[in-house]
Amino acid sequence: MLSPEQIQALCESSRPKLEAMRAALRAHGSALVAFSGGVDSTFVLKVAVEELGERALALTALSASVAPEEAQEARELAERIGARHVVVGSNELANPQYAANPTNRCYFCKTELYDICEARRKELGLAVVLDGFNADDFKDHRPGHKAAQEHRVVSPLAQAGLTKEEIRAWSQSLGLPTWDKPQMACLASRIPYGTSVTRDRLLQIAAAESELRKLGFRQFRVRYHQEVARLEVAAEEYERFLAADVRKKINTAFLALGFKFVALDLEPFRSGRMNEAAGVARPEAPGVGKVEGFSLPVVS
Repeated sequence: MLSPEQIQALCESSRPKLEAMRAALRAHGSALVAFSGGVDSTFVLKVAVEELGERALALTALSASVAPEEAQEARELAERIGARHVVVGSNELANPQYAANPTNRCYFCKTELYDICEARRKELGLAVVLDGFNADDFKDHRPGHKAAQEHRVVSPLAQAGLTKEEIRAWSQSLGLPTWDKPQMACLASRIPYGTSVTRDRLLQIAAAESELRKLGFRQFRVRYHQEVARLEVAAEEYERFLAADVRKKINTAFLALGFKFVALDLEPFRSGRMNEAAGVARPEAPGVGKVEGFSLPVVS
């Protein structure tokens, strides 16, 4: 978690980036924000509403891969920000290419999302679709970004060069409760590549993670391995498993959900482990101004 001193320093050093983002949003005139309720898209929506007012619209797409808590939080955040907000259903599971769970699964999910966003954008006469892709995301395996490029989705955070820490710092400065929200990803990311994604499996994972939230855990994943639920938790939360009653509650709840074994991973949670296990390499860091077909402005 960032300290007050770190937040102040990050905001001061990145102020030109935020001003560049604000100017770019004003230049668009209107926008539809693909809004998940995560740290990044919430920040984009907040700034878009500040700059565009009623000409900014948040769109949240819901499917079985979205945890119920996340769907509710997205609604509450949009209301708190004062944004116009629409919630639509998506059905990426109907696409056999998505359900097969290849290493580029996110491409098919984001294609479905941006098809929905583009149709609504045209219907309402809005200028662009915005996403929450940030400058740090170029360092990870992000096949969904290809779908964004194909749909001409604008990534204002990446274009301004804003990093995750800077976004968190500005989120705190703007009073957004998501500033210290743990990293999130769709529920399908809990299933190893090559193991098919099904509605039942997603619901099972969602219910298991809900049980952990009820017990007060914040940063974790329930990884699906057929009969086995493998728990990854943040290092700072490991000691909680020393309590026998906590372990018993988790084990009882997970067995009731259909798992036969519950295991605690000895390595703490960190993003990207499933990609590493599948041998998916992280992309090379892009050169300044040369990022897969569009330029990043240099903001000093």
